[in-house]
Amino acid sequence: MATADSNSPASPLDSPGDALPLLTVSPKSEENSTGGTMTAVVVSILIPVLVSLALRRRGQKKKSAAVIVDVGGEPGYAMRNPRYLSLLETPWEGANTIAALFEDSCKNNPSQPLLGTRELIQRETIKSSDGRPFEKVTLGKYVWQSYSQVYERVVNLSAGLVALGLKKGEKVAIFAETRAEWFIGLQACLRRNATVVTIYASLGDEALSHSFNETEVTTVICDRKQLKKVLDMSAQLETVKRVVFMDDDAIKSEPTLSGASSSWIVEPFAKVESLGKESPVEPDFPSPSDVAVIMYTSGSTGLPKGVMMTHGNIVATVAGVSTAIPNLTPHDIYLAYLPLAHVLELVAEITFCAGGSSIGYGSPMTLTDTSNKIKKGTKGDTSELQPTLMTAVPAILDRVRDGVRKQVDNAGGLKKKMFDLAYNRRLAAIEGSWFGAIGPEKTLWDQVVFKKIRAVLGGRVRGVLSGGAPLSGDTQRFMNVCFGAPIGQGYGLTETCAGGTFSEWTDTSVGRVGPPIPSAYVKLVNWDEGGYKTTDSPMPRGEIVIGGPTVTLGYFKNQAKTDEVYKVDERGIRWFYTGDIGRFHPDGCLEIIDRKKDIVKLQHGEYVSLGKVEAVLMGGHYVDSGMLHADPFHSYTVALIVPNQSALEKWAKQSNISFDSFAELCDKKEAEQEVLSDLVKVCKQGKLEKTEIPAKIKLLSEPWTPESGLVTAALKIKRENIRKTFAEELKKLYV
Repeated sequence: MATADSNSPASPLDSPGDALPLLTVSPKSEENSTGGTMTAVVVSILIPVLVSLALRRRGQKKKSAAVIVDVGGEPGYAMRNPRYLSLLETPWEGANTIAALFEDSCKNNPSQPLLGTRELIQRETIKSSDGRPFEKVTLGKYVWQSYSQVYERVVNLSAGLVALGLKKGEKVAIFAETRAEWFIGLQACLRRNATVVTIYASLGDEALSHSFNETEVTTVICDRKQLKKVLDMSAQLETVKRVVFMDDDAIKSEPTLSGASSSWIVEPFAKVESLGKESPVEPDFPSPSDVAVIMYTSGSTGLPKGVMMTHGNIVATVAGVSTAIPNLTPHDIYLAYLPLAHVLELVAEITFCAGGSSIGYGSPMTLTDTSNKIKKGTKGDTSELQPTLMTAVPAILDRVRDGVRKQVDNAGGLKKKMFDLAYNRRLAAIEGSWFGAIGPEKTLWDQVVFKKIRAVLGGRVRGVLSGGAPLSGDTQRFMNVCFGAPIGQGYGLTETCAGGTFSEWTDTSVGRVGPPIPSAYVKLVNWDEGGYKTTDSPMPRGEIVIGGPTVTLGYFKNQAKTDEVYKVDERGIRWFYTGDIGRFHPDGCLEIIDRKKDIVKLQHGEYVSLGKVEAVLMGGHYVDSGMLHADPFHSYTVALIVPNQSALEKWAKQSNISFDSFAELCDKKEAEQEVLSDLVKVCKQGKLEKTEIPAKIKLLSEPWTPESGLVTAALKIKRENIRKTFAEELKKLYV
C-alpha cells in the first residue's frame, strides 16, 4: 500500500468508523423504551423475522471446486481448476503480452473512463495536540481520462523516452506512490520492450541503491517526493542517466542538481510527453517470453530480491483471476490505493483494465472521510468514488472492523443491542443456520443498521479481493455481514505473479484461500521434518508448490537462490516451492496452516508455529500489531505487542490508572497484565497449546510502520528487523 506520510502522527489508515452514525434509531426511542416508539420498532422487526423463519434455507449440495490432476515433478497431491482441461495462458486470443492486452482494451473501450484522479484543492500543515506538524488536504471530484486519452499519453511518453535516449532492453525503475502516472509509465516502457523495475516508495537507502545498481537501471520515473531522495544519493547510483519526475500541483520549484547527478537528464513527466508528441516513433512490442517486470520484494528478511516476471507470466495470472471475479464489466469501478510495486495491486490494475473497468486512485491517508490527511468536511476517496470493487491486505480490513466496533461500543444502549441482534442473525444466515436472517428480515437490517456502515466504503462495494497475508475468520465474517460483500481470498506470491488460488465468491467458509485458478496447478509435497504428509487423514497436507505459466523465471542475478526454490519437471512445467504448508479440503479448496521458516523447536522438543500463533494474537482486544518470539534454549514463548491506544487508554481510565502519556501507560505492570490476560483468553479460544501461548509480553507504544522498517509496505512484520530493534526487550523477557 502507499506508505504513511512521515509527518502524520497516526497509522496509515485511521479507524474509518470515527464519527460514524451507526443506526437510524432516534434518541427518543431509547429514552421511551416502554412507549409507542419502542412498540413500533419491535413490531417492525418481529414481522420480517417471522417471514425469515418461514423461508428457511435448504441445504445445497456443494460442488467440487478443484479436481485431482496428474502432473510431473516431485510426487505429491496436485489439483487444478475443473472449469478448464488445460491451463489458461491468455485472457483472450492475441493478448499474450501486457502491451497487447492494453492495446486491445483501449481499442474496445475508447470512450470508457479508465484512470481517475482527485482534484487537489488545498494543502495545509497543522499541528497535532502534542505539537507535531502534519498535513491536511482538501480534495475535489475525480477527474477522468478515457481509455483513448490514456492510450495517447502512453504513446507520447513512450516516444518521449526514446527521444531522451532510452533503448530496447534497458531497465526503467518506477519509484513512486500509486497514481495514474505510475500506470501510464509502466505501459509506456512496455511499449518499448523495456523492463520495468518496481521499487517500494518506503524502501531505505541501502535497499534502494542495491535495487538500482543490481538491475543497472538507466532511467528513473519517480514522483516529486522521491525525486529529492534519488538526486541526493546520485553518487551511489552507478548506471542512472535520466530521471523523469511526475508533476505535483503543490510543488512548483525546479529540482536542484548536485554532485554526480549534474550529468543526468532530469525532465518533468509532461515535458517528456510533449517531446514524444512532437517526435512520434513506431512501437517496439515485446514477446511473451520477454521480462516485463523485475519486482523487488519488500524485504521482510534481508535485502530485497528481484523477481523476474515475463509478459506471459503476468497475462496468465490476469487470465486466471479474470475468471474468478464474477461479471467484471465496464460498469465496475475499482479503487486503487495499495502500492503498485506490490504484485497484488499491479495484477489487479492490469486485470481491471483488461475488463474495460474504471480505476480511481486514492491513498491510505485519504481513504475515508475520517482518514488522517482528510480535512474535516472533505469526502474521503471511498465516499467520492463509490467503488464497486476493492483490494485490501488483511491489516486494512482489520482496521475497518476495529473502527466500526469502536463506534458500536461507544454508542452503547439500544443502538448496540440492535447492532448485536442484527449482526448475530445475519452471521447465522451466512454460516448456514436455519435461524439466520434472510429475505425481508435481511432487508430490514440492511436499511436500519448496516446502510450507514456500508457508506464508509462508498456504499456500492460488491466484492473485496484480499491477499498478501492470511485473513482472520472474524474479520472476513465482519465484512460479509456489515458490508454485505463477499471476500475473495487469494493465495499467491511475487514469484508466481500472485497466481495460485482464489476463493469463489459464493464460498462462505472462512480460513481457506479457494481452489487453484485456471492458470495454475497447486501441489502438496511431503515435508517429513515437520511431519506433514500428503497421506495424512482426513486431509492431505504438505508444502505448497505452484506450477504453470504464472511461475516466474527466478531471482535476478541470484541463480543459487533460484535453483533452491524453482524446479522444471520432465514435462517442461515450472514449479515454485513456496515454503508455506497447506492442506486440501475435500472440495479442493486450499487452507494455509503453517510456514516452514516460522516453526521453532523449544527446549523440551515442542514445535511452535510463529505465524499461526500471531494470527490468533491479532484477535486480541488490545492488539494493533504483534510478534511472537520463541527461543530454542527456553521452554516458553514471549511476545512484543503494540497495543491499540484507544482501547488500552479506555481500560486505564475505567480502572482509575493515571498516566501522562501512552508510553508511560505501556510501561505499567497493570496494563501489561491486562493485555496478557486478554491474550491468554484469546489463545485458549483459538485452541492453542500451553507452550504456544506467550508467557510474558512487552508493550511498545510506537506503531510499526513501513518507514520504521519494522513492517513491509503490505504491513507484514519484518521479523529479523524487529528482533534486532528490540533485542534488549526480548532479552529481559527471558530473565
